[in-house]
Amino acid sequence: MLERFRQFWNKLLSPVADGLIKLGVSPDAVTFVGTAGVCVGALWLFPQGEFFWGTMFVTAFVFSDIVDGTMARKLGRSSNWGAFLDSTLDRLGDAAIFGGIALWYAWEGDSPLYLCLSLICLVLGMMTSYTRARAESLGMDAKGGIAERSDRLVAILVMTGLSGLFDLPILQQATLWVLAVASLITVVQRMVKVRNQALGPTSG
Repeated sequence: MLERFRQFWNKLLSPVADGLIKLGVSPDAVTFVGTAGVCVGALWLFPQGEFFWGTMFVTAFVFSDIVDGTMARKLGRSSNWGAFLDSTLDRLGDAAIFGGIALWYAWEGDSPLYLCLSLICLVLGMMTSYTRARAESLGMDAKGGIAERSDRLVAILVMTGLSGLFDLPILQQATLWVLAVASLITVVQRMVKVRNQALGPTSG
């Protein structure tokens, strides 16, 4: 389903990619601008409690993650460097989103509990990505789990946007709880998967 979703947006945003290519814009430049936009929106608007407009701003730049890949394929420039850059900056954008929410709870939101929960989601999100990257560097597979990056990103942006639109903080807060638990489970799932590959499923 996720693949069909991505194919839909690839097709829809293909004219944008074509236009940027005609202007001489490189895929790497789109990656950098997209990440900068996500970080600015999340770290500027979220700490002010502007969750609806912040989500709209961030979402607009999130789509650069599709546009840069489409451009690279059209130009025949898909490479290990592009994949590395895209993955690395994705982590920065994800951290900015949860960091911006954490700043709201540290300042105007005045909630140590949800400040900590936002930071837990941030850290566990990084860990899910790290477990996969480290496993792959060792020649093993750690894909999967109940809360992959796309799941976490869609959940927090949709529910943060709705919490701002309808003035219902509980939507965002409940999502933070769910993501914290789901991310922890995902880390454990990936660790078990790698352990089974490295030592065998019956090792004690």
